[in-house]
Amino acid sequence: MAPAPLVFDGIEIEVIVGLEVHVQLKTATKLFCSCSIRFGAPPNTQVCPVCCGLPGALPVLNRAAIELSIATGLALNCHINPLTRWDRKNYFYPDLPKGYQTSQLDYPVCQNGYLDLVSNEGESETIDRIRINRAHLEEDAGKSLHGDDAQPGCSQIDLNRSGTPLLEIVTEPDIRSAGQAKAFLQELRLMLTYLDVSDCNMQEGSLRCDANVNLRFQANGSPADENLIVTPIAEIKNLNSFRHIERAIEFEVARQFQQWQTDRLTIGQASKQTRGWNEHQQKTVLQREKEASADYRYFPCPDLIPYRISEPWVAEISARRNRLPAEIKDTLQTVYHLSPYDSQVIVNQGFPFVQYFQAVADQVNSSKLAANWMIQEVLRQLNEAQQSIDQYPVAAVRLADLLAMVAKEELDQTRAKEVLQQMLDHGMTAVDAKQALGIVTIDDDQVAALARELIAANPQVIAQIQAGNNKAIGALIGQARQRNPNANPGKVKQELMKLIAAES
Repeated sequence: MAPAPLVFDGIEIEVIVGLEVHVQLKTATKLFCSCSIRFGAPPNTQVCPVCCGLPGALPVLNRAAIELSIATGLALNCHINPLTRWDRKNYFYPDLPKGYQTSQLDYPVCQNGYLDLVSNEGESETIDRIRINRAHLEEDAGKSLHGDDAQPGCSQIDLNRSGTPLLEIVTEPDIRSAGQAKAFLQELRLMLTYLDVSDCNMQEGSLRCDANVNLRFQANGSPADENLIVTPIAEIKNLNSFRHIERAIEFEVARQFQQWQTDRLTIGQASKQTRGWNEHQQKTVLQREKEASADYRYFPCPDLIPYRISEPWVAEISARRNRLPAEIKDTLQTVYHLSPYDSQVIVNQGFPFVQYFQAVADQVNSSKLAANWMIQEVLRQLNEAQQSIDQYPVAAVRLADLLAMVAKEELDQTRAKEVLQQMLDHGMTAVDAKQALGIVTIDDDQVAALARELIAANPQVIAQIQAGNNKAIGALIGQARQRNPNANPGKVKQELMKLIAAES
């Protein structure tokens, strides 16, 4: 559902946001040379004449980067251009050794797509479509080191990132709130990880975002065209966490409205700005006036010929690409009969988590039971241990064995959790863990005998239940656990209610 407009000082504000998302592609080498892109290498150890911009060095295109770009474009419902061309984007910066960035302007790999944001409220489902203007390839620049990151009193340049393949995904200005921008990026990141085109590690710079923000509103609430206010666009650069993205946009919205209140007569003549996010101060700060395309003096790169993308090649990439989160979510709902919420939680954990769930659910033959344990217990334990499902000590087949005992009522939820913890701590099977804890299954005759003892020992509680206070039976269940820890609370409750009803 599209966000409701904001209201400041009685004026309804329409927030307009477009995003430029820079995705580092999961290739082994750089875009135009064979240097590694491994993260964490010592400065300037993964460089060559090509990515250092030395005279006479000629680039050679990385075909894998094109393939990953096509796979992404297909997932974003884009048109894949049959011909793509390289351009030089000219600007001077210390960490750009060639004095230009090899990018794409007129003929990107992908154009005119969309990504749907699906939200569920109760039984209803709403879809917000965010249009994708383009997705084009370009090489990354190096990294400037200042202050604590460099030698005292120096600024230093690390060119290890120079030439790293980036796919820049540019949206149309369809986003209407900071929260929706965050949701878009989360959905995009999830899709990219399922495609395995990028690791999307925001801490390492594999996924970065620039947000273009401005406002539109009617001054004094008047609908007349001459009172329409459109604030200049501010581009917030290099946002590298969901929290930063949301907070930066929220601050910028408030700042632009306050700026209009201060400079009502001149706001229309103000220049576009490039701003940065200061996390410490929790505000955006002015960096420079925003450049236009003409400032970069784009022209076709003479060192790289146009690249043709054939339809059979696109079809081949489409046929072998990984399933998307939306497709898997649909499977979880239609085949495994999970709720939209449970399906979304499972899908959000990544494809290995989905595979683990499916293995458990298929063996235990109870999708809901498997989902409950995966979402509540397994996910909690993974978060506490800061592990991925690939590192989880309990194999799917062993968790399924445990849940089979729960399904057969051989274990109640409490004892089952104890067994799971024993399995985690000691690498045991469910059977061995149950035996190590001294848990045995008591038969129906033992349950009946225990229920009769409880009834005889608690006449006041029985009277309350017979008077209609069914919650009072909880006291008897607690006593049952004390008398026999192996007693299944569900079976004890069922037997108690049967005997009490017979006495009424």
